[in-house]
Amino acid sequence: MDSKAKGRTTPRGIGRRKFLKYSAGTAAAGAIAATLPAPAVFAARPIKIGMVSPETGPIAAFGEADRFVLEGINKALKGGIKIGSQTHPVEIIYKDSQSNPNRASEVAAQLINNDRVDLMVASSTSDTCNPVSDQCELNGVPCITSDDPWQAWFFGRRGNPAEGFEYTYHFFWGFDQVATTFADMWKTMPTNNIVCTMFTNDPDGIAANGDHGMPPLFRSKGFDVRQLGLYPPLSDDFSAQIRELKKNDADIACGIFNPPQFATFWTQCAQQGYQPKIMTPPKAILFPTAVEALGPRGEGTSTEVWWSHHHPFQSGLTGETAQEFCDAYTAATGKQWTQPIGFKHANIEVAVDVLKRSASLKPEDIVEAIADTDYKSLVGPVTWKGGGPKNPIKNVCTTPLVGGQWKKGEKFPFDLHIVYNGSAPEIPLDSAFEPIKYS
Repeated sequence: MDSKAKGRTTPRGIGRRKFLKYSAGTAAAGAIAATLPAPAVFAARPIKIGMVSPETGPIAAFGEADRFVLEGINKALKGGIKIGSQTHPVEIIYKDSQSNPNRASEVAAQLINNDRVDLMVASSTSDTCNPVSDQCELNGVPCITSDDPWQAWFFGRRGNPAEGFEYTYHFFWGFDQVATTFADMWKTMPTNNIVCTMFTNDPDGIAANGDHGMPPLFRSKGFDVRQLGLYPPLSDDFSAQIRELKKNDADIACGIFNPPQFATFWTQCAQQGYQPKIMTPPKAILFPTAVEALGPRGEGTSTEVWWSHHHPFQSGLTGETAQEFCDAYTAATGKQWTQPIGFKHANIEVAVDVLKRSASLKPEDIVEAIADTDYKSLVGPVTWKGGGPKNPIKNVCTTPLVGGQWKKGEKFPFDLHIVYNGSAPEIPLDSAFEPIKYS
């Protein structure tokens, strides 16, 4: 076993309950024992899966469906997971990161050291995925993360492409995919080709703005890119950036924001008279609630679409299609489907598939099963076997990405239409990409 794993005081795979010893000194005792079912102490120990997600805080919209997802997963796992000759009950231990990377690291450490989890899952931006992955890599705990551009996850953790990581694996799209999707979507509409970019001074923004990020790809597609630099994540005054947007006469604006910051920025754009043809802020308007908070100015904004009710995939765990899963969510909550619910579900179902194929609950066996994954999930195929375009770097698997635009809805105020699918034609279009309309 790896030296990191050797440091544990209690070896993994050893049951946490002690066997009860009964005296067999009387025939009556033997008769009683013979009439009772096998006591629970003889059952295989529970498999523990740790889950870290932002249920509260500035990026809570990423975790708003967590409880719904967990309820369905727990029902699907009520029969346990068979590993070898034993069937283990499954316990998923959920922790709220509170949208704070320090808190994410803290609860991950609790799950590792106190709860003794066998496998960790985490999702929703670098603020969650990176600190949780770092804790797992340090402590020799297998970990699967999603819902964070892979460059921010890999290079944000100072990953070495020649070596990769030992215990931590990730599936999601990358900045190269999103930049290509945005650029090709923008090219379907006449503009002056001037793009201004602005990014948060955090792992996501730094990765998006760098050599492995978005501006170089925009330029390779023929756009004139003006980089406005990085801004503090909790900014509430964007006057300086808006002046530059107007000065550069940018028809296209693209920047990473948390939903509350984008609402502030977009309101200030209206107040200061900036009206681009295209406003595409990754991360900021993924959710119906975030767009509704913008009022009428939410209509026409565009975003990446990494999962939707139209995606032609189904869960290998429950058999549900994307449409069925979204319909079930709306029926249970009265809320509109959101993109993260597919990846929240997929994150856990991939972990379950790994455990079903693992030779034992030893970390090295679980890691071997992760590396050998070739699974069809609710968000599409997930594999870390390598050797193809889905695996641009060790420990990473990419997923499909298309372009979307918020338009007036039918049942809800806004619907997310898929308006560009050049890189994933299997995902159907809803309508054409249109310039933002200002009243």
